[in-house]
Amino acid sequence: MRIAFTLIGGAHWSGGYNYLANLLRILSQYQKHRLTAVLFLGAEGVSQGAEELAAIHGIEVVRTPLLNGSRRITSLLQAMLLGRDVAMQQLLVRQHIDVIFENAQFFGWRLGIPAIAWIPDFQHRLLPAMFPLLSRWKRELGFMAQVVGGRHIMLSSEDARLACERFFPATRGRTSTIHFAVPASDAEADFLRARMVADQYGLPERFFFMPNQFWKHKNHALVVDALAILKQRGVSIVVAASGVQSDPRDSGHFSRLRARIELLGVEQNMRLLGVIPYADLGSLMRACVALLNPSLFEGWSTTVEEARAMGTPMLLSDLDVHREQMGAAATYFNRCSAEDLADALQNFPVLDMPQRRDMADLARIDSVQRVKRFGDEFADLVDTLGRGVG
Repeated sequence: MRIAFTLIGGAHWSGGYNYLANLLRILSQYQKHRLTAVLFLGAEGVSQGAEELAAIHGIEVVRTPLLNGSRRITSLLQAMLLGRDVAMQQLLVRQHIDVIFENAQFFGWRLGIPAIAWIPDFQHRLLPAMFPLLSRWKRELGFMAQVVGGRHIMLSSEDARLACERFFPATRGRTSTIHFAVPASDAEADFLRARMVADQYGLPERFFFMPNQFWKHKNHALVVDALAILKQRGVSIVVAASGVQSDPRDSGHFSRLRARIELLGVEQNMRLLGVIPYADLGSLMRACVALLNPSLFEGWSTTVEEARAMGTPMLLSDLDVHREQMGAAATYFNRCSAEDLADALQNFPVLDMPQRRDMADLARIDSVQRVKRFGDEFADLVDTLGRGVG
């Protein structure tokens, strides 16, 4: 089966890019006997990230002006009004594409090629206040196009699948839940090196790590309030927060958060690291007491998956999807209660080095099985649609 991909994500959504990169690598490593991934890129202005995807072993690359940014509106109008982007359809046929994977692009309801539409989540429906009206409607219309266009809808969690079938009843019978997984690092768990990296950032022996972009729904404000409560108790705990310090939906969010940190006097407790190298992110995930994710909403958390692959302990908000993802293997707190988070931070157990090494070793073994299952389930879905079975 030959499956087509276009770019996902970008400057404001690294999660989409990371998802695609992870999926392509897994298909290349574990599914090359079943699938050929064909990555379609624009012919100009290709980003460094796109070049990195194109360099993945075993991936075929097709560069075409049909995907240049200047043609995006034309493509969408053809897809909506004529039912297909004619030139793109012809290119897909010439490349012998059996199935296309859509996310941010829609090529029409008369495309004639089976399509999988990956919908990560329905945050705009469940947390509408987090979106400007125009942004919310843009997402909604995009999802409606996929539904009306007869796509098979792929979700990353049962939580998202239930939401999809509730909001779009027409999708019942053509949804699939495929939990994505990330591979463990090839390197051995080097906790001494991880500690050296933490020292470079001036972090104490005991700190919690929160590698989330500074979007409002990631709930950094709750962490700030919890640290202020702990300070009042005479307890000093450090949370190191990395990630892009802006929210594309609310340009003033980060400045308000930083002002609150200063107002409550917890600058030494809430360490804002900004964007850090990916290798350092992995080291801090090993060196920390636990990964902290206080999010108000997730589709299927990439940072949780990465921590899971490393065997890092986790302190997570009480989202249904977090419980679906980690079960009894994490500690949970009320995502709306700073007091509850303060208690959880204060009482979180600190494991010694032998315990962490054992957890890392077990996580590595488990990660291989989950990654293979992700690849198998995705390949099964492509095979089913490509052969016209589903």
